[in-house]
Amino acid sequence: MALGAFGAHALRERIPAELMAAYQTGIQYQALHTISVLVIGLLLLHLPASRWIRRSGWLMLLGTLLFSGSLYLMAISGFKSLGAITPLGGTCLLAGWFSLIVGLIKRDTTI
Repeated sequence: MALGAFGAHALRERIPAELMAAYQTGIQYQALHTISVLVIGLLLLHLPASRWIRRSGWLMLLGTLLFSGSLYLMAISGFKSLGAITPLGGTCLLAGWFSLIVGLIKRDTTI
């Protein structure tokens, strides 16, 4: 939330609209995937042996750092070439969702 407030108050007048839109996208994806990582943590309390679910949490964490982080840096610095990192983060996020789905399908039903 602090990053959202920072963007709304400190950046809105200082950066171009297209970079502000990128910043807002980073905030939205970070919010969604922060909740997802928390839910994965709760799942791991009940399914601690699931390598797929554990892997999904790490992939989503890495993906969020790369995806949102690159958008934040790009918006603040104005270096649009940092946007080349964003698809790597998106790929990690997709792989994280895939791993979560596989982990839920393959889970041990005896728990």
